[in-house]
Amino acid sequence: MTTETPRWFTSSYSSNGGNCVEVAVNLVNTHGVVPVRDSKVPAGSVLAVPAASFAAFVSGVANGGFDAV
Repeated sequence: MTTETPRWFTSSYSSNGGNCVEVAVNLVNTHGVVPVRDSKVPAGSVLAVPAASFAAFVSGVANGGFDAV
């Protein structure tokens, strides 16, 4: 994906030790993307999400936009 190494982290809200995603926000400034991967398969596929789309998603989650009705 890039020549810069992603610095992966899992949300502090993911304390269940299992079904999590990891993100690497250190590539936003240099590449404009937020890589996302499955924490259970670190050598697996990586989804490169445009930074603006990722920010909109996080904002939607924070504002309850994905709450079950």
